[in-house]
Amino acid sequence: MALSHLNLLRPVLCRFLPSVSRTPLVTSSRVPSLPHASCPTVLPNHVRHYATKKSKAKAKGQTAKVNINAALVEDIISLEEVKEDMAAVLTTLKEDFSRSLSIRTSPGALDHITVTTKDGKFPLNQLGQISMKSPQLLVVNMTGFPEATAAVTRALQDSSMGLNPEVEGTIIRVPVPKVTREHRENLVKVAKQFSNKAKDSLRKVRTNAVTRVKKSKESVSEDTIHLVEKQIQQMADGYVADIDKQLATKTKELLG
Repeated sequence: MALSHLNLLRPVLCRFLPSVSRTPLVTSSRVPSLPHASCPTVLPNHVRHYATKKSKAKAKGQTAKVNINAALVEDIISLEEVKEDMAAVLTTLKEDFSRSLSIRTSPGALDHITVTTKDGKFPLNQLGQISMKSPQLLVVNMTGFPEATAAVTRALQDSSMGLNPEVEGTIIRVPVPKVTREHRENLVKVAKQFSNKAKDSLRKVRTNAVTRVKKSKESVSEDTIHLVEKQIQQMADGYVADIDKQLATKTKELLG
């Protein structure tokens, strides 16, 4: 009877006793030893870690980067040429910023202005000689192309630089606006226009490159085409980031 009770209590005792090695009990000859039975194993509590919404969104937004050996796909497209075309867009933006968006006055500040005439479109510096009479006054001498004086005047007025040219025969006087807060903000707007133009040019380079790649789909596997397209997109994204950085730096400079 006692043996039966002990067997019934064994699971309960095992549950509360620490898991340690036990030495066998020495029993008398009148009390038989209890049959060996292992205690049920109690597993430690495990904490299940669930991904937060933030971590899920971060993981979802991450995409594996592609790094294709340009030499292996040169039969499809020259990635080096694509890179050079994209780099040229960024270089042009830097030149536009440096030449056209400076707080300091210089004759080169008017070079980028395009003049529309009956014979076509020309940069202002190809039609007139630009000089600086003082920090507050630029002069455009139209003696070489007097017939384009009206067109140049109109281009200066429409240049988004806040210019109000004054015409005296073939001489165009261009008073330089004072560096006011409003003038600085107008320059920032022009900077944004330049950056948007650069992004449009970059988009054209990417589109043309992808179009050339797709023309090779009959001789190249779809996986290869997909990887090359992804590489081109990755390159374009990098230059878009560079354009944004240039705009941010120029905006900070202009606003002071």
